Amino acid sequence: MRTHHRSRLLLIFFAAPLSISLPTYAENCPIAQPHPLTPAEIAAIGGNFTQAETLYRQKVAADPKSPEFTSGLVRTLLAEEKVDEADSTVHTALATDLQSPILLTALAEVQYRRGLPWEEEKTLTQAQVQGVCYPRLHLVLSDYFRLNSYYASAFREIRTAHQLDPYDPTIQRTWIQTLPLEQRIDELKKYLSANDADIESVRRAQYELAILQNRLQNRGSSCRLVSDVTSTSIDFTGIMIDAEHVRGWGLDVAFNGHKARLQIDTGASGLYISRGVAEHAGLKSVARSQAGGIGDKGVQTGYTTYANSIKIGGLEFRNCAVQVSDRNDVVGTDGLIGMDVFSSFLVTLDFPWHKLTLSPLPPYPGTTETPATLNTEQESPSETKAPAPETPTPASGPHDRYIAPEMQKWTKVYRVEHDLIVPTSLNNKTMRLFIVDTGAFRTSISPAAAREVTKVHSDNFKQVRGISGNVQNVYTGDKIVVRFAGLQQESDGMLSFDSSGLSRHLGTEVSGFLGFDLLHFLVLKIDYRDGLVDFQYSEDRGYQHIR
Repeated sequence: MRTHHRSRLLLIFFAAPLSISLPTYAENCPIAQPHPLTPAEIAAIGGNFTQAETLYRQKVAADPKSPEFTSGLVRTLLAEEKVDEADSTVHTALATDLQSPILLTALAEVQYRRGLPWEEEKTLTQAQVQGVCYPRLHLVLSDYFRLNSYYASAFREIRTAHQLDPYDPTIQRTWIQTLPLEQRIDELKKYLSANDADIESVRRAQYELAILQNRLQNRGSSCRLVSDVTSTSIDFTGIMIDAEHVRGWGLDVAFNGHKARLQIDTGASGLYISRGVAEHAGLKSVARSQAGGIGDKGVQTGYTTYANSIKIGGLEFRNCAVQVSDRNDVVGTDGLIGMDVFSSFLVTLDFPWHKLTLSPLPPYPGTTETPATLNTEQESPSETKAPAPETPTPASGPHDRYIAPEMQKWTKVYRVEHDLIVPTSLNNKTMRLFIVDTGAFRTSISPAAAREVTKVHSDNFKQVRGISGNVQNVYTGDKIVVRFAGLQQESDGMLSFDSSGLSRHLGTEVSGFLGFDLLHFLVLKIDYRDGLVDFQYSEDRGYQHIR
């Protein structure tokens, strides 16, 4: 149903700041001097959030008017998943200090975690009036811009945050992902030589270092398109529940000449295949990895490998990364193909006519068409193509969302990692975030979101299975009408299960999935680069009504 490949690490050393000038709007801001971490910060960095909360509460009790102590407490509560308590804490503090950029930034972080980016935007606008010199505001702005596919703006904001305070570990943790390849490798080596206590952070750092070193060693032969064609149409192949019922659509993909049928899954990332498929193709491990998703069995082990040849329809790619599960099947299939692998193409999923079309994206103004490739490394545009700080050019580096004239009416979606997230109305009562997920057989909703608009009942007859196994507790909701992008679907008995683990991973509240039972009526045109989706529904093509 989905995969998550965690490669973030916890960095607690201090790198020297870049010697570049601040943006004009921040020229007069003071630059932070080296500052030791407080005991509460040390506890939080080490993952001891209970101790950090206790220490911050003591500080707030001693000085209740300190926005720094309150914001530290709010962030700790968010880390503990005490979201409601974090919300009430920051609102109580703002009642006596409405203009504090520190508290407003903390409120924006709470709103992001609650899945309310439209409210976060208003708060950040207010915070910028007084808080242009507050480093963490720029960190939060960076996250917000990235969510909205404004990658150049996100890069600018994290660079500004790091210049204002290069000693903040949270800022540094994001900033390091924007460094050129060799510098990232050097910083990882420094981290691993200085840290051995945090086993999980060390494991993630070792994994990322192995992947980056492999990329450096093979820089001249990185993943690339080698076929002459740059556009293609590929027929879907049905993945069946039984002899008569389709539960999803697949693509035939050849790894080193060995064919596999991978399920088309906008809720997954990259290429994720079973051990058997990898062994038949002769794919060898480069680094151990973990994947997780829907289900109650936790993360699944596996490894990262590189395929010499990957053929999909008329396209052939060379030297591309592939994620492999240690299991003999992936949710009952050979594997999953996340549509984000085609993020350098315009992706058209024509479900009624069972066809995938890949065509060139409209070039950014002032640039030529960028070479198409298979994006299997699961990195965001702002992390992988950072320009030299002094010499950004229109053709290089991260870009802000560009809406071509022919895409003016497309839906602007949020993007976190590979997930395409759509604001969705529930019974005309509330707005929540839903993931566009062709790998989910049915549209579903979290019990918490469902209870806001209808009654919810336990259902022992429904089953939900994902990468991480079966979901134990499944529910159904009474009548729910979902509306998004000018479309609506009415459901009696909508599937409901806890998606809080995914929300924790993404850092923002996801309330459900727009699944195959709805999406298979549509033609989806996806511009991953710019966070745009065109949801096309037309009765004259033989569709059923979406009810």
